[in-house]
Amino acid sequence: MNDTNFIKTSRECEGFLIPSGDEIKIKKGTKVKITQSLGGDYTLYVNGNLIKISGHDADAIGKTPASIDATKIENFDEKVIWDVLKTCYDPEIPVNIVDLGLVYDLVTKQLKNNKYYVNIKMTLTAPGCGMGPVIAQDVETKLKNITFVEDVLVEVVWEPLWNQSMMTEEAQLKLGML
Repeated sequence: MNDTNFIKTSRECEGFLIPSGDEIKIKKGTKVKITQSLGGDYTLYVNGNLIKISGHDADAIGKTPASIDATKIENFDEKVIWDVLKTCYDPEIPVNIVDLGLVYDLVTKQLKNNKYYVNIKMTLTAPGCGMGPVIAQDVETKLKNITFVEDVLVEVVWEPLWNQSMMTEEAQLKLGML
């Protein structure tokens, strides 16, 4: 192993084993290699495994936690929701869930307190994907950080079944499919 590409974690942090989605703890001093850094989260190579860590643990790998400026917007703007959704990634695929075509529906409802309830219907690239709950939780967490959002429900659905034609041209190009 060439240690020049590896860094040691400065503290213990939580992560999710890819592709199973099992929760794990990465101990302080563990040698890791960053393989993907998108949407503020990181995919790490650790002892032959891939592990996703949330951006709020970025300091454990010597990075600054990302902040999304859109979360500070007070007035409702559906574009802000879509922009935040574009910061959510499958940790194995370097394309956001919107461009992958995984988000099927977005419905908002204004509540009495002038905040909003957001309902997302999304799918995954494969029904057996162990990372599904992790991705759905990432969507929920990031959307709840938007100032005008009160509550979020993320529903993982399987109809219609996802296929590559649902991806944007940009995503297909990035993945070498065009």
